[in-house]
This record gives sequence, C-alpha cells and structure tokens, in this order.
Amino acid sequence: MKTVTVIDYGMSNLRSVSKALEHVAGNEWQVIVSNKAEVIIEADKVVFPGQGAIGNCMDLLKQSGITTAIEQVLADKKPFLGICLGMQTLLTSSEESGGITGFNWTTGTVRNFDKLLDLKSSENLKIPHMGWNRVQQTQNHPLWFNIPNDSRFYFVHSYYVAPLNNSVVAGTTSYGNLDFVSAIAQDNVFAVQFHPEKSQHVGLTLLKNFLNW
Repeated sequence: MKTVTVIDYGMSNLRSVSKALEHVAGNEWQVIVSNKAEVIIEADKVVFPGQGAIGNCMDLLKQSGITTAIEQVLADKKPFLGICLGMQTLLTSSEESGGITGFNWTTGTVRNFDKLLDLKSSENLKIPHMGWNRVQQTQNHPLWFNIPNDSRFYFVHSYYVAPLNNSVVAGTTSYGNLDFVSAIAQDNVFAVQFHPEKSQHVGLTLLKNFLNW
C-alpha cells in the first residue's frame, strides 16, 4: 500500500486535512500523520499543511528534525503538496515574525497585505483575507484536472507569496487592488495559499489529483 504522510509539527489543525485525504484516497493509499523525520522521508507523497505564525513554525520544524526531512523530500523530487503556511515556508524569506528564513525552494519573499492592499477602496476588504475567492489558473497542471478555471477556494491568511521566478506561478487571486500568487508549482512541488480541505468539491478534487499525480 502506498503512503501519503501529513507533516505534524505541533501547530496545524491536521484532522481536517487527513480526513479529506482519507475521503478521496480509496484502498490503495494509507494516510499517515507524523512528526518523525524517517516516516516523512519514506512516504510516497508528502503533504505539509500549516497555520499560525511562520516564526513558530520554523522553530518547531528545526526542534523536531523535520526541517531536514522536508529538505530531503524536496531534493528527492518526491511529490509534495504545501498548504497555506506550508506554501509560504518554501520561499527564501518572510516579512512575518520580524523576518524569517524559509526553505528557499524558490527565490522570493512572503509579504504582508498591509504593504500594498488599499483597505479604503472597499468596505469588504479586511486583513486577514478570509473566505471564498477565485483562483485564476496560470499553468496547465495535473492538479488542476477537472477543476474549472476561476473556481472558488477557501482562504485564511494575512501574508502572500511573491516569487521572483514567474515560471513557478500556477494560480493567482484578486483581492481588492492586489493580484497575488495563490498557487506555485514546479517539478515535484505544488503548493497553494488556500485550504483545499475546506474548499468542498473543488478542494477534494485537488487532493485526489495530488494522489493521482
């Protein structure tokens, strides 16, 4: 039986992610939630969900030895799905928590909406960006299979990724006056700012596509 491991670093609400994966996995996949580096490295596929502050996240990853495991998975070209904070850690650095170094999988910075978002332009604009919003697909990627362009996904975040390499951009989303990157992909990695496990049918389709990828 093939294994998909959901990384448990002590902060994220993993139950909804693991249950969503179990829902679409069928009999050929075993869904494992683990904080052990060897289990993560040995998995056929890896999901890195995240929520909370990136500073605490990176500290916990280092303390538990998971940092090395994630670096190994990325280097081994093993299928990897990053969700929300799990996506943000893939960039070079983040403005959050006074400035945090990420995995530098792709060069770029995680930025605060405060810098560019014009909150005065609409009464509906708030930080964090929370709720349903459309994703414009910019790559013909297998994880978008059977997901219509401009589908709505569920977001909860105050920071967004700004990669320097436009070729990794797989989806964008508009919020007020700002168009931000909501999905990135290259080689073995696909990562999203939204929460597929909270995004009903299209979210489950994306998770199923990840297992089929």
